[in-house]
Amino acid sequence: MARTVNPIQDRARRSALEKAAYLALYERGYAGVTLANIAEHAGVSRGTLVYHFGSRAGLLSAVMRRFTRTITVATRRALRQADTPSAKLQAFVDNQFYGVQNTRRFYTVSLDFLAAATRDPELMAVQRDFLGQTLELDLELARLAGEDGALMRARQLRALVEGLSVRFLADPEPDLTAYRADCLGGLRAILNWN
Repeated sequence: MARTVNPIQDRARRSALEKAAYLALYERGYAGVTLANIAEHAGVSRGTLVYHFGSRAGLLSAVMRRFTRTITVATRRALRQADTPSAKLQAFVDNQFYGVQNTRRFYTVSLDFLAAATRDPELMAVQRDFLGQTLELDLELARLAGEDGALMRARQLRALVEGLSVRFLADPEPDLTAYRADCLGGLRAILNWN
């Protein structure tokens, strides 16, 4: 008799597996993590991972899609809830630097994934999708200073965030308040809101 799959339980199981894989990625790095490591983190067999994701690459692509989507959805929601241009900027900054450990974990995994994506077309497709999502958010902020030159400002906004994220990772004792202030000040300068 064929096994029936409950779609809700299946989604919940995949979600839990993706979370475990994300933590394993953070601890071991993209190049160092194996399906066995992830299975151990999740408390399941390697076969369970293969069943749900097909391969290590399939699992890690799903992990990055999930967590980049989570970031963009949370940022988009925060921007919608902000009622003034200044509040939108603050909401954006708060979502880029949202706690020392969470920010460190996300940017560590993200940069490690990007390095691997330079050699893997499937992973690069995930990275390009994320860049497309962030460009929409960046353009929304850039347009606060007008439509003219918005694309250039959007690219500058992203470069600022990515540059600060690398500094954040290299900082042995990052001061979240200082990074948020630097990011907000940089965004205001790019938008010419001195």
